[in-house]
Amino acid sequence: MDERSRPFSRTDLAEDRTLLANERTFAGWVRTSIGCIAIGVGFHALFNKMQPDWAPRAIASWFLFLGVAIVWLAVRRAGAVMERLNPHVIGSARKMNLELIASAVSLGAAALAAAIWLGAVG
Repeated sequence: MDERSRPFSRTDLAEDRTLLANERTFAGWVRTSIGCIAIGVGFHALFNKMQPDWAPRAIASWFLFLGVAIVWLAVRRAGAVMERLNPHVIGSARKMNLELIASAVSLGAAALAAAIWLGAVG
């Protein structure tokens, strides 16, 4: 039997594994992003009495911004991989779903930044 006539060739399965690896990589970058956000909030909580007053807020905000940047870079990278591949058996996550996750992380980071600068945290 010719390999092309089989329903699932080795190439098809390799693409599926690549799509799944891409989704795991995206999840890893989202965890890294959330970790950066947690570092920012934690830094502000631990060092909120540091002088000048704006310094702990600025450092915490930098980590929040870094978390948002990481999640959107992950969306861009995962989307580029999904566009290059043609899934056969396993449907990949839709780019819109990845963007929804990134938007949720971004809104959460923005809310935390607002709370830090308005004095609601720490």
